[in-house]
Amino acid sequence: MSLLQLDGVTKHFGDFVANEDVDLRVDAGEVVGLIGANGAGKTTAIRQGLGLLRPTSGTVEHFGRPPSRDTRRRIGYVPQNLGLWPDLTVAENLRFAAAAYGSEVGNLDGELGEASDRPAGSLSLGLQRRAAFAAALQHSPDLLVLDEPTSGVDALARSRLWDRILDRAESGVGVLVTTHAMDEAGQCDRLVVLHRGKVVARGSEPDIVADTDVIEVEARPWDRVFEALDSAGLSVALKGTTVRVLTADEHRVKQVLSSAGIETGTRRVEATLEETMVAIEKAR
Repeated sequence: MSLLQLDGVTKHFGDFVANEDVDLRVDAGEVVGLIGANGAGKTTAIRQGLGLLRPTSGTVEHFGRPPSRDTRRRIGYVPQNLGLWPDLTVAENLRFAAAAYGSEVGNLDGELGEASDRPAGSLSLGLQRRAAFAAALQHSPDLLVLDEPTSGVDALARSRLWDRILDRAESGVGVLVTTHAMDEAGQCDRLVVLHRGKVVARGSEPDIVADTDVIEVEARPWDRVFEALDSAGLSVALKGTTVRVLTADEHRVKQVLSSAGIETGTRRVEATLEETMVAIEKAR
């Protein structure tokens, strides 16, 4: 039995289709990443999955049942806006969340514990995210739903939050997380890619990138190579100081470089997840 199941979920807002025929599931002990560009429909899908927004069509189940107040008590949720009351202290926010779920107030330690008597709105974004995470975990949920949990925080704070996410999954909690960071997406067990409200790819990271190649250019100086290819209208990126071109037409790449007086070798290599996402966007 899945902890969360969306089958054929579609959501219309007037004439606008926010989600179309979305299938998604989260099982115990796995981290599922919901990824896509801004406006792809990730948050709408999550809100329907939580039972906060009624689908136009399709079905949602929590733990094999329709969403209800009882099933939502088994879910921990951190929205993009964190769900904290900025004028309440950290401790007051945790007491409020504990009362809503009928649980005990969680213990705070370290830097967050030292800030427990400060208004949540006065904290750094990293500490606010840690407070929101603590509030979502204190009732020991079986399913954790995180909407952009590390947005706007530094690398160390991101790493600490992901350590906690992975620890929860190892303990058997199912996790659904949205992220724009492809390095974070790589830590997920499975990925579901949304584009304009539709699922366009799913599977592990290797599954998703398997059919996408880029042309890697072996030439120096890289800036001259980059400029020549970019001026020709090709989709160019850098990986370190290596120029990579998102195209299946290796002959075209060589032709552009030759016309610019650049003699070099090229090779076809597997795309990164970020490059694959760009390819998906361009193909649709």
